Amino acid sequence: MAFGPGRVPGAVIPGAGPSGKPGARPTVKLREAGPDDPPRYAPEWLELREPADAAGRAHDLLDPLRIRLANMPGKSGVVIHDLGCGTGSMGRWLAPRLDGAQHWILHDRDPYLLHFAAVSSPRSAADGSRVTVETRRGDVARLTPDALQGASLVTASALLDVLTREEIDTLAAACTGAGCPALLTLSVAGRVELAPPHPLDAELTQAFNDHQRRDNLLGPDAVTAAAEAFSGHGATVRLHPSPWRLGPEQAALTEQWLRGWVGAAVEERPELRAEADVYLTNRLAALAAGELRVTVHHVDLLALSRPGGGAS
Repeated sequence: MAFGPGRVPGAVIPGAGPSGKPGARPTVKLREAGPDDPPRYAPEWLELREPADAAGRAHDLLDPLRIRLANMPGKSGVVIHDLGCGTGSMGRWLAPRLDGAQHWILHDRDPYLLHFAAVSSPRSAADGSRVTVETRRGDVARLTPDALQGASLVTASALLDVLTREEIDTLAAACTGAGCPALLTLSVAGRVELAPPHPLDAELTQAFNDHQRRDNLLGPDAVTAAAEAFSGHGATVRLHPSPWRLGPEQAALTEQWLRGWVGAAVEERPELRAEADVYLTNRLAALAAGELRVTVHHVDLLALSRPGGGAS
């Protein structure tokens, strides 16, 4: 895959963690924005992280999902809504792992990403059945059960942690009201492990997590809030770890993640800058030497709403 203009060597890819302009959040904020607002995800970042996302997602949640989809009444195929679809990586991962005809409805507010997601989506399911797509541009943080009428499944990737508690409850209410399951993957868990360890790791982690909670966003608290919201609306919730495990083969991704992670921590706590600059220089040197490994913890959530909708 090729995206957009060439990269600037050593530059932080927009979207590789909260960095860039002060106060900017390079994440998909699925709420109304001005027409001149830039996309929150750079396609280069989405391209870079896609293999790690695919390797990290929890395969153990697929069997209960397949069972639910196979038992949905009156369905000759499934209709899947992909929220904040970006370049469509969730569809490329999930569609070939499900049997039967699928129609994907891709939601995002960036028309370029929607176009790319549509043209690069899979065309066949695991059993060779047809996969079709359509795109919808707009604000999906205000979903209602009516908007999900006829939906078999709602999916999203790296979405929950950039929502507020109210928006997560709205999402849970919409899915359970429509009686469709939700597979929400790769939400940050607020934990990272770097090897070899460094005394500043814990302080940077805390500062980064605080940064993720700005503007009432839930950041690392999102999965717990989502599990509570879906359970409160009558769904059965399953959680499973979905970590990135980054070694020498993922050096490009590790570099961009590390720059963004440290940058966000320093933005949250400017007094860390001098120490963090030395830390980043040393970590990047270890990465270039093949001596750094990073585990970025995420959690996948499967919510199985009661067929027919409602919490009772």
